[in-house]
Amino acid sequence: MNWNSLLSAKRLGMEEWRPTAGESDRTQFQRDYDRIIFSSPFRRMQNKTQIFPLPEHIFVHNRLTHSLEVASVGRSLGNLLSERVSEEYPENRNVQELGTIVSAACLAHDLGNPPFGHSGESAISDFFVKGAGKEFKNQLSEGEWNDFVKFDGNANALRLLTHQFIGKRPGGFALTYTTLASIVKYPYESGLATGQKFGFFQSEKEVYREIAAELQIPLLNDSVYAFHRHPLVYLVEAADDICYQIMDLEDACKLGIISFRKVKDLYLGFYDTDKDKDVLSNISKTLKRVTDRNERIGYLRAGVIGKLIRECITVFHEHYDEILNGTYNKSLIGSLKEKQANAMQRVRDISFAEVYGHHMAVEIEISGFKIIGTLLEEFTGALIDPGHNYSARILSLLPEQYKTRRKSLYHQIQSAVDFISGMTDIYALDLYRKIKGISLPGVD
Repeated sequence: MNWNSLLSAKRLGMEEWRPTAGESDRTQFQRDYDRIIFSSPFRRMQNKTQIFPLPEHIFVHNRLTHSLEVASVGRSLGNLLSERVSEEYPENRNVQELGTIVSAACLAHDLGNPPFGHSGESAISDFFVKGAGKEFKNQLSEGEWNDFVKFDGNANALRLLTHQFIGKRPGGFALTYTTLASIVKYPYESGLATGQKFGFFQSEKEVYREIAAELQIPLLNDSVYAFHRHPLVYLVEAADDICYQIMDLEDACKLGIISFRKVKDLYLGFYDTDKDKDVLSNISKTLKRVTDRNERIGYLRAGVIGKLIRECITVFHEHYDEILNGTYNKSLIGSLKEKQANAMQRVRDISFAEVYGHHMAVEIEISGFKIIGTLLEEFTGALIDPGHNYSARILSLLPEQYKTRRKSLYHQIQSAVDFISGMTDIYALDLYRKIKGISLPGVD
């Protein structure tokens, strides 16, 4: 792979479009960023859980604030990479936009995630594996079935960004091919995934093949629907890894789940006593001047993020040729030097033991399973058998854009999944209550 082909401003669904005079105020990649940040799906993320439900008096992260922070880290990583690539490709002006491209991809990386945090993905899969949706198994192709039982928010993000929903324009958001490729962390279809993760549904596999052809991203193996990663994916992935691992600790400290002392020790564990002597000295001086606990945690967290940005871009440079050749098969975070790798492992261990298993996180997961399972059962049932009076009433709640003109079972089920995965936590809960008769207008 080479950067001349990997960086394309061609837009999905607008392949024949060319900018006209007066449209030079922003680059095409800056337009991608703006299209995402001004979109309704992006705004809806403010009411989608990251890890913890939103407390009344303490601010913790939601999907929207997480995505903004990931975009900030991604921009830094992209800008650092741009310095090197600019020397190799001085004639390619798009190289100057690496920070913008990565930042835009980071903004969009969670757009496809359903309500109720990561448990939302599991709840959708569980509906088809163990719930009422298991009856559809023998009526779908293997690939179609895998799309549902392995439901993945990353693949759903690509669908949301590229699918022409009813009343919308061709190409979905009509983003550039490069930004779209930078979002797809697992560029293969569900049937080729060794685990749960994959990059595109059956409905979007031809779209991604078109993107890969334009950017000259080679096939991973003999399959026509498995590709090497676009190099910028590594930066998007690293930005996401850095933020959710490090920021979740800050939220847990604010909520009183983990002590300030423990979080402080975990953050300081990323620094080498000898190599980072001056940095540690400055940290010590600052912590003596700053007495507010949240300010101290924020200061320490910012320093760790900055350090991890530098460490990750160093890993990218060290494996630059492998990444461009498509032979590198690890994450940047997974290749950190021993000191930072050990510190990150300690963060993961504490997070899984004390944060993700905390009752506040578990409660939202349980709620998500119940609510999403019920909504899927109601809407898939109504879409597949619309003749009943009750089905007609359920379908009246389905927005026009999520309906489909295609009659196959696969696309009917996708209509329900599209609608429900796009909901906010609050809307999903409200609709669940109304359908179940728990909260009726005018009824005490």
